[in-house]
Order: sequence, then structure tokens, then C-alpha cells
Amino acid sequence: MPEFSRRRNNLVLAICCMSLFVVGLDSTIVNIALPAISKDIDAPLSGLQWIMDAYTLVLASLLMLAGSTGDRIGRRRVFQTGLAVFTLGSLMCSLAPSLGWLVAARALQAVGGSMLNPVAMSIITNTFTEPKARARAIGVWSAVFGLSLALGPVLGGVLVAGIGWRGIFWVNVPVGIVAMILAGRFIPESKAARPRRFDPVGQVLIIVLLAAAIYAIIEGPHRGWGSPPIVALFAVAAVAVVALVRYEGRHAEPLLDPRFFRSAPFAGATVMAVCAFLAMGGFLFLNALYLQDERGFSTLHAGLLTLPMAAANVIASPLSGRLVAAHGARLPVLAASGFMVVGGLLMTTFTATTSLYVVAAGYVLIGLASGLVNAPITNAAVSGMPRAQAGVAAAVVSTSRQTGTSLGVAVFGSILASGGGFTDASRICWWLVVGCAVVIGALGIITTGPKARAGADRLAAGFAVGAAETTRDTAVR
Repeated sequence: MPEFSRRRNNLVLAICCMSLFVVGLDSTIVNIALPAISKDIDAPLSGLQWIMDAYTLVLASLLMLAGSTGDRIGRRRVFQTGLAVFTLGSLMCSLAPSLGWLVAARALQAVGGSMLNPVAMSIITNTFTEPKARARAIGVWSAVFGLSLALGPVLGGVLVAGIGWRGIFWVNVPVGIVAMILAGRFIPESKAARPRRFDPVGQVLIIVLLAAAIYAIIEGPHRGWGSPPIVALFAVAAVAVVALVRYEGRHAEPLLDPRFFRSAPFAGATVMAVCAFLAMGGFLFLNALYLQDERGFSTLHAGLLTLPMAAANVIASPLSGRLVAAHGARLPVLAASGFMVVGGLLMTTFTATTSLYVVAAGYVLIGLASGLVNAPITNAAVSGMPRAQAGVAAAVVSTSRQTGTSLGVAVFGSILASGGGFTDASRICWWLVVGCAVVIGALGIITTGPKARAGADRLAAGFAVGAAETTRDTAVR
């Protein structure tokens, strides 16, 4: 790939970040509108969970396929296709007449969204080839992603109050169209030198695993955890895990290469991503219900009350990128873990009459944790892998993020649906946030030491050697 000027590289980064912003925004902007949607189309709690998880579940299921497809047929081509599908899905969401149509349109949105994040990260990785420049670019990327997540509730509150819940989807349409035009004009086409072939069995197993597990968690409180359909779904998910590991380990070109997880930083990043976004996804889902249903605030007021979280995220996200570039991942990961522990403990005290100053303090702590944790996770995902596999490596961690979000909505919603009153049920959820934070901190220490880094470098070198040998053998034949 030819070298482009710094200005051209920064423009490519800006276009990729534009797509990331709308996809990230859609992961959180809908939360604040859930009570309004519920009243308008008569959606139960499980229906609200599906509005959220239809998006994140499909996104998680297809991210790795999209990453490898971009490496194979052209990253710009897949990126533009994703923008078109995402924009169409957003328009359909805004016109949905019922719960079923809205869930289906959210799934279509996610099909397009799956083509954006991993492919855009691959474009960035192949544009910024110098390690420090790449770390700074990933810092910007992570800051935009964190900003989109944090601003979602605020912008959603303003749009719902001003023009109704359908307005939260209209905002994506002009942004998507502009991003498509700019991508075609300024992003150079690129492919992996030796991309992997399509792996339909691996893709189906991933879809079955995620769909069975999430469906069982969401529907468990309503059908009964011991009911035959729920038990059967959990069994299907367990069988899919075993089959996926065995099949992908033997496949010549797997969709999910098990060797990736021999890298301690990479494996740690995937688990940290699941934990961080389980906590964040569950928090945002629960927070919308807490502020509007439990405390009685309007949608606009509830959105504005999340401003402390958004402001903290805006401050922490770029700082995290600079810390990773200058000092590595350990410091921002441990800081994120600490803030999340304190924030989770504070939120266990939340009731319908808790002082808004205490609520705001909890939101600030969660915002700081969310902003700090993104950059080190993303950097670990791509820095220890060859650039030729950057799309798939980034997609694995993006999948972990979306899987965590899906689990957060499903688990927190199921805890609420199990009864016991909102305050008691939410307290269990906040303790779960604390547990996730502890896991993140422990992995931050384990996976950022010299031994873990050396192992990742050896694995990356092995990938490069294997790819070179395969290319040479192919040329001889």
C-alpha cells in the first residue's frame, strides 16, 4: 500500500470514525427511548430487550465474517456496502409500525453495521503503519467510539422530546449518505495479500451459539429457567461452543482462528471487552428504566442527567489513547477497573430517592471507566497480529464488545424480570458491574507484562512465517 500524506491519512481516519460514531451511537441512543417506544407500540420488557439485542446480537454474529470479507474482496467496497445497508435499516426503523417490524429493521441495521467497525479498523491499521502513529490513531478511534456511546442517551433524550422516538433513527440517514460519498472519494481500496477463504460452518456455529444463549437468557424469566425450551437452548449453545472449538482448530483457514487466543494480550483483550461492555450495556439499559420509570423523569430530563457520564467519557477517551501510546495498556486498564469498582459500589446504594448528586457521581465514575478501557483493548487486538489479518483480529474484539452488550441487556433485563422489586433487583446488577471490574483489573495485570508481550510477538512472527511459506508453496505449484 503506498504511503499517503499525513493530511490524507487523517482524512481517512475521520471518515472511518464517522461510520463508527453512528454505529456506536445506535448501540446506546435507543436505550433512553425505550419507555417511549414501549408506550407507543405496547412493547413488554422482553420486547424492549429484543429491540436492543436484535441489533447487538446480529452485529456480534457477523463482525468476523465482515472483517475477513473486507480483507478478501476489498475493504472500501465492503465499507461502502455496510454504510448503504445501515442507512436503509435506519430508515426502516423510523417507519416501523409495530414491535416485530422494529426488531426486524434493527437486525437489518446490524447487518450493515457489521461491515463497518472491523473493516474501518483494518483500513486504519493499514493506513497508519508506524506503531506510535497507529496507537494515536487507535486512541482517536476509541475516543470517538466512547463519545458515541456516552452521547447516545443525551442526544436520544433531546430527539425523543423534540420529535419523538423515530427521530433517533433519522439522524443516521444523512450521516450515512455523506460517509458513503466521502469513502468513495478518499479511502483507497485495499485487500489482504493472502486473505482467508469463507468458512460457512464456523459462521453458522457462531450464529447458533450467540442466538441460543441470548434467547435463553432473555426468555428464561418468562418461560421458566427449567422449562424444556430454555434448557434445550442452553444445551444447543454448549454443543455449539464445543463444535466451534473442535472444527475451527482443525480447519485450514478458520473464521475464528483459535491460535489468536494463544496471545495473552489478545485473549485478555477479548475477555476484558466482554466484561466492560456487559457492564456498560447493562448499565445503559437499566439506567433508562431507573430514571424514567422508577424516578419519573421525562425522556429529556433523563437524557440530560447522563451528561456527567458523557463529559467524563469525553475527557478520558483521548487521555487513554495518549497513555497507551506513551506507557502501554496497564495504567489505563487499571484506572478503568478502579473507577468501575467504585462506581458500581456507589450504585448499589441507588433508590428512588437517592440524591441526584450521588447519581451524578456514579455516572462520572462509569464514564471515566468506559472512556479509559477502549483504547488498550483495541490496541491489544491489532498490535500483536500481522497487518494482513488486522480485519479479523479487530473483528474478534469488536464481536466481544457486542457480545458483552447483548449479555448485559439480556442478563440485567432477566434479573429485573425475575421479580423482587426494582431496587433489590438493580442492586444485584450493580454488584455484577463490580465483579466485571475486578476481572478487568486482574487481566490488566496478567496480560500486560513482558512475558505476555513476548508471547504475542512470537505468535505474530509465527503467523507471518506461515503466511510467507504458504504463499511461496502456492507460487511454486
